[in-house]
This record gives sequence, C-alpha cells and structure tokens, in this order.
Amino acid sequence: MTTTMQSGGGGDEEQGVLAGRPPRGDGDEMEIGWPTDVRHVAHVTFDRFHGFRGVPEELLQQQQPGLGLGTVEDGVVRAPSASKTVFGVSTESMQCAYDGRGNSVPTVLLHLQRRLYDQGGLRAEGIFRVAADGAQEQYARDQLNNSGVVPDGVDVHCIAGLVKAWFRELPGGLLDALPAEEVTRCQTEDDCARLCRARLPAPRAALLDWAVNLMADVAREEKANKMGTRNVAMVFAPNMTRADDPLTALGHAVQLMNFLNMLVERALKHHHRPSSSSSASSVLING
Repeated sequence: MTTTMQSGGGGDEEQGVLAGRPPRGDGDEMEIGWPTDVRHVAHVTFDRFHGFRGVPEELLQQQQPGLGLGTVEDGVVRAPSASKTVFGVSTESMQCAYDGRGNSVPTVLLHLQRRLYDQGGLRAEGIFRVAADGAQEQYARDQLNNSGVVPDGVDVHCIAGLVKAWFRELPGGLLDALPAEEVTRCQTEDDCARLCRARLPAPRAALLDWAVNLMADVAREEKANKMGTRNVAMVFAPNMTRADDPLTALGHAVQLMNFLNMLVERALKHHHRPSSSSSASSVLING
C-alpha cells in the first residue's frame, strides 16, 4: 500500500502551529512585553591575568567549593577560565601568566607542566605516548574545570594526556594558521622559526614556543623516557591541527611532525635547562 502525503500552502494559522507558535483566536493576540524594573547592580569583567573583577560581595560570600568560580583574593575571583571549562575555549577567555621566557600561557598549562616536572614525568618511559587511564583522566579533567588544579594521586601519563587534549581542543588549531604549502617548503630549522614569526599571531606563537620547549625538555631525557625529538613531535603533531577531513588531517599531521621536529631540534641547541626554570628569551618569537 502506498500512502501519498501532499503539503498545501495552508493559511497563517496552520503555518503558525507547524512552527510551534500557539494558535491565535479571533482578535486574541498574545504579546510579549519588555522587562520591567531592571537595575544594573554590578559590572563584572574578566581580566586574563587576574580573573573576574567586580563580583558582588554577596556572591563571593555564597561561593562554595566545586562551583568552578576559582579562588578569591582581594575581591578578585581567580578562575582558570571565563567559561565553565578550560578545554575547547580561546586563550582570550582564560587566565594567563608569563612563563620563564616571557610567553603568555594559560595558567592551567603552567600548572600541568609544573606537576609533570615535579612528579618526574620527564623521565617516565613513553611520556606523552602512553595512554592514560580513561576514568582517571576524566576525573582530573573535571577537577581542572572546577578549580584549575590537578588533584593529588593523578599519574604523569594522565597529566601528559591532558596537555595534549588541551591543544587538540583549542579552537582553530594551534598551527592551522600556517599554510600547508609553506610548512612543506621549510627545509631548515631557521625556515620553520621564520615562518612562525611571519604567520602566527603573537598569542599562538607564544603558545607554540611554550609547547616546543616542553617537547625539548622531554627529548632531553631521551635515554630515560625513550622519547627523542621525532617521537615527541609525532605524538604532538596530530593535536596541533583541527582539519575536518580525516585524510587531510593525516597528511597535514605528517608535515607538522617534520616541522615540529625541526623546531624541537632548534630549541635543544638554544637552551640547556628545562623551560620551567629558564629565563632565556623565546626561541620562536625573538629568534
């Protein structure tokens, strides 16, 4: 049996019902008025280097642990992000601080880096390659979103996985501003650095410089962790692009792996101490 359905033009009444609007009676129209008794009681702003400013005192007093509002210092709510999450949001909406090289970096990344180093993660075999326990990573991720702090007991592979996840979910992809054909043409370490300075906006260049020096710190411990420059570039590259097409993403990741490998090699030649304590200037930004 074949059923044929025909759709006619219908009247305004019929189309209104189909669109989800309530039917109107004859001469009975529903109107939505403007808000009344509106008062401007507070002006709250988000400062990337401090947090929320202008939060009403009554809200500060009502703050409870686990609400994701961050800590309160001198009336300023120091939250890791202006959003409910620290993943998948622009750095413009995140609390930032300067690393030892003068790069403006989200505080959540600096916290993850500090925990990784303090827990001996640089010497852990397969660091950034070994997959973390899924349940533990989700728990740590939730805690980061709530407070910007990794809870005690989280292992180094989980911390490393969160660093990669942060870059993987960064809107726009960290290196997607670099034209693929220009990345391919880079034949030397200096070519790569020049392309970054020419094409990457300053905030992205600062993030890349931080990431490259983190990778260099890992590669410096290759004898212990079995992660040389090429290995660490290989595990980071897929997280630096957000191409929609899988084949395009795969091809671009291979190019980025070679690109990152040269940048890490360059960083190793320029610096001799871990980036968490070095005061040297940025390799990528300042040359």
